[in-house]
Amino acid sequence: MAKRGFVPEDGEQFTGKQLGLLQKAADEVQFLLDQGYDVKPVTTFVGNHYMFSERQRLALARSVSSKEWIGKRSGKELLKQGNLIKTARIDGFNTIITLEVALSGSPILYCRDGAVRDLAGLRGTYRVIDKTQKAIELILGQLKILKIPESVFYLDAPVSNSGRLSTFIRQCAEDIGSHVQVQVIPDVDRMLEQMEGVISGDAIILNHCISWINIMPRILDQLGQIWKIQL
Repeated sequence: MAKRGFVPEDGEQFTGKQLGLLQKAADEVQFLLDQGYDVKPVTTFVGNHYMFSERQRLALARSVSSKEWIGKRSGKELLKQGNLIKTARIDGFNTIITLEVALSGSPILYCRDGAVRDLAGLRGTYRVIDKTQKAIELILGQLKILKIPESVFYLDAPVSNSGRLSTFIRQCAEDIGSHVQVQVIPDVDRMLEQMEGVISGDAIILNHCISWINIMPRILDQLGQIWKIQL
């Protein structure tokens, strides 16, 4: 069975004393971001101080945002407003991979802006695993609970197996009777940045999109025992 996003060192780097240091460091990163510093030099500076690994620094960078950006993202989150729309626009790889990571028992980041992110990293390659079908079903099931009747999954064409995943999503949707479209396009980020009703954990997309729907915490609540890291 495949374990998406699993690294053996995580057991040491995200538990006990190391987790405590990461939580302390996250507050320091937050302070510096709120002063206007960029996230990359900040996480490098703080990471060097605590002698964190690259993976720990990545967790800091993905977990912490300035209060300004947290406020802006929060103001566009439709579930907080009690205002949903007809069609959800889904960042396919981003959302599915995060759920595959959670289902694999690998670390999941509950971030300060309310989004949920992972440490898996795509890097242009992807393959369907034994967790993929369940991940897709969880997404579609949550949209059904929220009474959002239509959804469009956007997949990056340059990523390997995007065509195969597209077919797999359509099959899963047909099996459970969901109305789903799948578009395989060259630049998903640029497309979603212009849209409303976006489902993604990508911070840049959330900064620029018209509105977003934060379904991931609701989905993960259904799973019960997951490796939740909150910095």
